[in-house]
Amino acid sequence: QVQLVESGGGLAQAGDSLRLSCAASGFTTNNRVMGWFRQTPGKEREFVAAIGRHSKQYTDSVRGRFTVSKEDAKNTVYLQMNNLNPEDTAVYYCAASFTAFESMWNHRQSYEYWGQGTQVAVSS
Repeated sequence: QVQLVESGGGLAQAGDSLRLSCAASGFTTNNRVMGWFRQTPGKEREFVAAIGRHSKQYTDSVRGRFTVSKEDAKNTVYLQMNNLNPEDTAVYYCAASFTAFESMWNHRQSYEYWGQGTQVAVSS
């Protein structure tokens, strides 16, 4: 049974850092695309970052501040978030894709499995 469990969210002030973790089970992360998305009330879930076997992608608003990584030995994916700002406030979701081409990594529909989300709140 595939399961994704996020952790590491919480309250932060502008300029702070947080690291989100996503523990995967039921499959191995070393040959899957793992993505991070976020959602605020009333808005669609948006792409944040993704990592595959040899490459990474970021949305423009987080590039240079966020870093996605994974530790295959632990079957865990991370999102290091630096220099946070209030616009980063959202529920962050981890997702796994077993089929996506690299050109589709930023599409929600490319991911078959999702975690329950972890809240990140950034105050100014």
